Amino acid sequence: MRDHTKLKAFQLADELALQIYVVTRAFPREELFCFTMQMRRAAVSVAANIVEGCARHTEADYVHFLDIAYGSARELQSQLSLASRLGYVPASAPVQDLCEQTTKVLNALIRLLRT
Repeated sequence: MRDHTKLKAFQLADELALQIYVVTRAFPREELFCFTMQMRRAAVSVAANIVEGCARHTEADYVHFLDIAYGSARELQSQLSLASRLGYVPASAPVQDLCEQTTKVLNALIRLLRT
């Protein structure tokens, strides 16, 4: 078993999920059950799939769950872009950079494991 807490990708994803919850608290009330929840689910999915992958016994399963985490991170990037254009999140918000960094680290880890 792999220790997910030692992975930089997990540490970033965990912080990202926390920051998404903080940022989405300020979203308009009418977005609570739609956009807010969708962004929160995507953010939690990144960290959760890293953890689940670490718990798998084969390298192929591990990479498969990292792929899912990466997809969720990219989904969240798209949602943050839309939230920025809607005026809900400043384009320069630290959460934007954190999402970008999480995506890059996950992608690098996946590429490393595939070589």
